Amino acid sequence: MRFSNRVTRDLGVDIPILQAPMGWIARSQLASAVCRTGALGIIETSSGELDAIRDEIQKMKSLVDSPFGVNIAQAFVRDPEIVDFVADQGVQFVTTSAGSPMKYTKALKDRGLTVYHVVPTLRAALKAVDAGVDGLIVEGGEGGGFKNPTPVSSLVLLPLVREHVDVPIIAAGGICDGVSMAAAFALGAEGVQMGTRMVSALESPVHDGWKNAIVSAAETDTVFLRSEGGPALRALRTEKTERIEAGEENAMQGLAGGVKAVYFEGRLEEGVALTGEVAGRITAIRPVAEIITDTVREFSESVSKLSAQIQD
Repeated sequence: MRFSNRVTRDLGVDIPILQAPMGWIARSQLASAVCRTGALGIIETSSGELDAIRDEIQKMKSLVDSPFGVNIAQAFVRDPEIVDFVADQGVQFVTTSAGSPMKYTKALKDRGLTVYHVVPTLRAALKAVDAGVDGLIVEGGEGGGFKNPTPVSSLVLLPLVREHVDVPIIAAGGICDGVSMAAAFALGAEGVQMGTRMVSALESPVHDGWKNAIVSAAETDTVFLRSEGGPALRALRTEKTERIEAGEENAMQGLAGGVKAVYFEGRLEEGVALTGEVAGRITAIRPVAEIITDTVREFSESVSKLSAQIQD
């Protein structure tokens, strides 16, 4: 099945599926596996480790000859030279997040880059379009990671934004397979972004303890954590995150203090494992190529089944 829409044209890919730019995870090992399928891998900057990110971008160039992107997480990367940093790497596609689209959009576009901004509300979407972005990543509150303190589900948010803007939309939050991708397209998207599904992939660099916790999770096994003066987080339910939910600990401190333990040693109780509700639908650790291939097949089957129910 071949896709042809504004997202595939903007990204220069055959398959309009993005891998989310998770901090410390979205690096060359995972992103290159995504790119080799014809989808788009993204390199993160939210870790703030720009020297390491530069090395990861160079690794990507040696691993794949297809397009890939970089995310600029504005709340975590405050270096005013980040635009030059990204543009000088030869990257053509950038997603911006965790901040105002007014900050970098014009400068990035002046350097010839295509810019999609991540938005959690209609108001944010309209602001991003006014700033001149090429497209939007519309992120529902069921997704993992950093969240708007007042979450809105993708089922509501996607068609709401689609009604008010004409730019291409990539749906994020709750996407893990072809069925959910077809649903996102029905709601107005032209592409999808997968986060939790990619965290649990075989090529993901995180510890198998986290991957297995995702596979074992029910749809109710995440918590929504609000932090005073900062973003909200969606994470796996553990004794620690339940204490944070109850207000006994600080969400952002728990996240920052437990990266090594959670991400690379599998000691989930020592930090915050950012994970979306879609963990309840993930049943196995699978290679990226299988995930993407099956998603495209299931998407086609889902669309065909829907069409078969309509008679002239």
